[in-house]
Amino acid sequence: MRIFKVLLLFTLLSPVTLFALDYSKKLEVRQFIDKMHKRYKYNSSYLINLFQHIRKNPKVSQAKSKSNTIKPNKQRYYPKGKWDIYSRMHLEHNQTNLGVEFLHKHHNTLQKAYEEYGVPPEYITAIIGIESYYGKNIGKYYVFDSLTHLAFDGGKRKRFYQYQLQEFLRMCYREQIEPRAVKGSKSGAIGLAQFMPSNYKHYAIDFDGDGKIRISKPNDAIASIANYFKENGWRRDEPVGTRVTYKGNRFYGLKTGFSHKYYRRDLKDIEPKGYFPYKKKVMLIKLEREKYDELWYGAKNFYVITRYNHSDYYAMAVHQLAQKIKNRYHAKYETPKNKRIYLAKEELDITKLTVFQHTPLKIEATTYP
Repeated sequence: MRIFKVLLLFTLLSPVTLFALDYSKKLEVRQFIDKMHKRYKYNSSYLINLFQHIRKNPKVSQAKSKSNTIKPNKQRYYPKGKWDIYSRMHLEHNQTNLGVEFLHKHHNTLQKAYEEYGVPPEYITAIIGIESYYGKNIGKYYVFDSLTHLAFDGGKRKRFYQYQLQEFLRMCYREQIEPRAVKGSKSGAIGLAQFMPSNYKHYAIDFDGDGKIRISKPNDAIASIANYFKENGWRRDEPVGTRVTYKGNRFYGLKTGFSHKYYRRDLKDIEPKGYFPYKKKVMLIKLEREKYDELWYGAKNFYVITRYNHSDYYAMAVHQLAQKIKNRYHAKYETPKNKRIYLAKEELDITKLTVFQHTPLKIEATTYP
């Protein structure tokens, strides 16, 4: 019994010994600490202490709760094309309705960001929806520990993650944040916008003027995404893309994807399904469905979305979710009493302009970036 009590006391007083790893003994970590000290004047003892207590499993322990997600009927047949699967993953599970409510709740901030950066509110909202489910899932891992494992435990991208770890520590110093308390994705992405630490310094914005950048707060996350798009070439009031027609069910012959651009006059037998007043080069974006290929024109702003995630499918999911959010928002909140209008230029029709009424809500500050 006495031995048991001693072991219990040891367990209670020494959680680090049982559940953490000492990375300070690794040569690469020592070299990293030395670089941080010489280049950025970090206190070596402070960094050594951090690296002595790396969690074995960076995943945050959370209480289990019943999911509200409706499970699909096993008897129902679901198409198995690549885009069918991808779009189900990113465009269903109440994404549109939650996006409408997020847009409505944060209308004033989204409108201000649109006026300053030129990015329509529905696209910012769609990014937040896909990246963090409108803030409901900003990450289940402790960022410092995850980045340490990725940076020093092998793998082809060690240098990349060492750079992310460096920028994460610098961000924590600038923003006066405890590094071991920040939560994010397994790869180190942070906040509603899921920025990697290296993007934080260049793109993150203090939009509410409180002297702190916290992209777990809607205000700062909204402006940071808008700034990211603008800095990567977003063109105000230009379209993102439109679906086109072509002969046949499968598209072959021309290279598709955001890396290949064409003049529309050279694309024989390919025509937009609707009005598309865009005269510059376009990309051909192919979405593989089970029984046919869906083909789209992609404009410059489509390419800008791929700078957030280098994937045609990701950019198309953002575009389609944004359009669904906007259309449903119109139907739910349109009113002739409010004079504020924001629509992407390609959607403007002077005979169908709608305006909105919004109730601004106070945004509570969150603790971590």
